[in-house]
Amino acid sequence: MLRLECLRAIYSDLESPLVVTIMGAVAAELHSLGHRSNFFYLQHAMGLASSTGLGLALCLPDQQVVVLDGDGSLLMNLGSLSTMARYRPANLTHIVFDNESLLSVGGFPTATSTGTDLEGVARASGIPRTMTVGDMDGFRVAVKEAIHGKQLTTIIAKVEARGPSGYITDLALLENRFQFRRHIQSLKRR
Repeated sequence: MLRLECLRAIYSDLESPLVVTIMGAVAAELHSLGHRSNFFYLQHAMGLASSTGLGLALCLPDQQVVVLDGDGSLLMNLGSLSTMARYRPANLTHIVFDNESLLSVGGFPTATSTGTDLEGVARASGIPRTMTVGDMDGFRVAVKEAIHGKQLTTIIAKVEARGPSGYITDLALLENRFQFRRHIQSLKRR
């Protein structure tokens, strides 16, 4: 399963939620499908997408939040799972693309390549709904159910260690920050 194909399959489901991505390949691939003002590309902050998504979900309980994370990023901040489980925001969907490598920074293997089970860690941390998916149909169904459900969910998507040829987008990171903030402010006025 390719991450880009996963993103393409759920792209229409990402129109309304606030979407936070990790750095590198995930951000570049999502951006390649078409940028939206509700997308926040968390570049230069590896490991913090889950924490950022949690903060948004807690501050904006009526707004669905989707975090697009990676195995390397989550492994750098495993404590975010127990913090998410403690607060259990029903409006947070945490998708972790597990390619068993740090693809965006050279392709070094992560602990999932030698047996670390991120779904098991999430479940043991107290995340109420966890699953691992390895096929497109399962991924699509899991994400739709999570986004439209009312329960904190972590989905581990097993994907191939393949990514884009480059990680540059035409969107300035500072402009993305301001654009995302304006989008959130527009939600509060509704």
